Amino acid sequence: MSILDAIRSPADVKRLPSEDLPLLAQELRERVIETTSKNGGHIGPNLGVVELTIGLHRVFNTPKDRFCFDVAHQGYIHKLLTGRNDKRFDRIRQSGGLSGFLSRAESEHDAFGAGHAGTALSAALGMAAARDQRGSDENVVALCGDAAFSCGITMEALNNVATTTKRLIIILNDNKWSIAKNVGALSRYFNELITTSSYNRLNDDIERFLLKMPGGDTIVRMGAKWKKETKDFFVSSSIFEQYGIRYIGPIDGHDQKQVEHYLEFAKSAKQPVLLHIMTEKGHGYDVATKNPERFHGASPFDMKTGKGSSATPGTPPKYQDVMGETVTKLAHIDKSVVGITAAMPAGTGLNILEESLPHQFFDVGIAEEHAVLFAAGMATSGFHPVCAIYSTFLQRAYDQIIHDVALQNLPILFCLDRAGLSPNDGATHHGLFDLSYLRCIPGVIVMAPADEDELADMIATGLAFQGPAFVRYPRGSAVGVEIKNSPSAIEIGKSKRLQSGQDIDIWAVGTMVADAEKLAARLSEHHIEAGVVNARFVKPLDTTLLTESAKSTSLIVSMEDQVVTGGLGTAIVETLQEAAIACPVQRIGWPDAFIEHGDSVTKLREENELSSEKILEVVLAQFRQIDLNKGVASEEATT
Repeated sequence: MSILDAIRSPADVKRLPSEDLPLLAQELRERVIETTSKNGGHIGPNLGVVELTIGLHRVFNTPKDRFCFDVAHQGYIHKLLTGRNDKRFDRIRQSGGLSGFLSRAESEHDAFGAGHAGTALSAALGMAAARDQRGSDENVVALCGDAAFSCGITMEALNNVATTTKRLIIILNDNKWSIAKNVGALSRYFNELITTSSYNRLNDDIERFLLKMPGGDTIVRMGAKWKKETKDFFVSSSIFEQYGIRYIGPIDGHDQKQVEHYLEFAKSAKQPVLLHIMTEKGHGYDVATKNPERFHGASPFDMKTGKGSSATPGTPPKYQDVMGETVTKLAHIDKSVVGITAAMPAGTGLNILEESLPHQFFDVGIAEEHAVLFAAGMATSGFHPVCAIYSTFLQRAYDQIIHDVALQNLPILFCLDRAGLSPNDGATHHGLFDLSYLRCIPGVIVMAPADEDELADMIATGLAFQGPAFVRYPRGSAVGVEIKNSPSAIEIGKSKRLQSGQDIDIWAVGTMVADAEKLAARLSEHHIEAGVVNARFVKPLDTTLLTESAKSTSLIVSMEDQVVTGGLGTAIVETLQEAAIACPVQRIGWPDAFIEHGDSVTKLREENELSSEKILEVVLAQFRQIDLNKGVASEEATT
């Protein structure tokens, strides 16, 4: 039996002799590489925190002690050391397997679940405050990536640490990467801390240093304030000490003995402590260290070469690449067009703009709120920004969208990638709420394309519109239609009828348009004539065509790839109610629930009663009930 196979809980990790730890680390890396090669996943971040996570579980005692992992996609090692090294890990990110992130519902050792960056320090500080109020003695550890410090919420928490608690351990896991290479002044500052050996040496030995000086023992007795001021006479403090947090580092995150030594020190500290731990993303797997961006979150790959499966010739382009190419094409024509991303140049497709027109491209780091406000500032100054952010991450900038963009009617095009499902990543990453949270905002336009050519046209539409515009589109390959050489703007609020039918009219948006056409074909097999409308716009809705349709059909069916609450279907119901048209509406969309991770979109649709068969069943039942009601009403009228 391997060392890893014998570990059932953190207590087993504590009992291991130190000479066995390198072998455990190797086995953990092999387990992660083997599993992610089959399932995909966040391989680089996890390989980088092996020794650190082992050290945490040897020094602390979960679940009593609380670990808050920032983002939590680096929690695979933690899962393996806390009783989850079983078949569930074999299926991580798949149906019936473990989540790719931490989950309070999955294990008592997961103190806090998260899928977005920057959450750890605030949550950990809240836990520490609760501990202090309660009078208990557990340790609280916040594990923050260096990229998390580009998040405003992390800096807000940092500002409150010293005034909130005297006992908090912050780990700055510094690997110089978020998904792409880190950007900004803090990234440069961390690098300066690493290279300023005189500061770090003096910071670590300051008490011993003072005790050798005449009167130094008095200074030590007078406390940390005088120690800090004496040290500052020789070298300036770190930014963290300006916040009242003891800084220690840098620490080699792959030196097990050193990691455990400093964790023990932090555990006994009488003031908040930050350990600056240097790790290498993908450590122990050459192909991952050489390609840190690709192996941040990789699709299945060959373990020996690290190569993923190549796209089949003739495969349609990805929606994100269509967006990037279209924006770049239009930016060449119009120099006021600029692209803005929050640490996702390749993930959004704006890397194409960056390579072609670098002076019209901005990466602001993991700072979605800043990205939107930054775009707003540029929009007041004659530019037309394209702000490309995943649907789930744009939720973080909702206040800025309303307060700073929409209220001032600023011309910004928001491109919402990963709308709909991100199946393996689960609830934190699904983009299932954007139509609902955007439709209620005055003055905006909200679009969703049925194919890649329509996406290009919608980008042109958004850039022609002198106000806030949103276009949402899914992850992955597009449909495969030909894209025009020059995109053309669509008439705002104008839908597109694809086929007519007198019994049912199906209104669909985005990826569900293809499903609507398939549904219409299946209904015809039951001798039901169904029309199909590509709504294109959820706001403004094509109320003219809708009201005409409602007056001449027995049932309207709405289909959307987002929660059924508040989206296209709700807009249709509201429109008909305001027009006093009593046409029944059957809304098809995701249920009012958080959808977990799964093997694929198809699998998750089946599990949530959104398979083509289930949709057909629901629509047939509704239509037949309407027919039955009509028959009863006719009979009652006759009698």
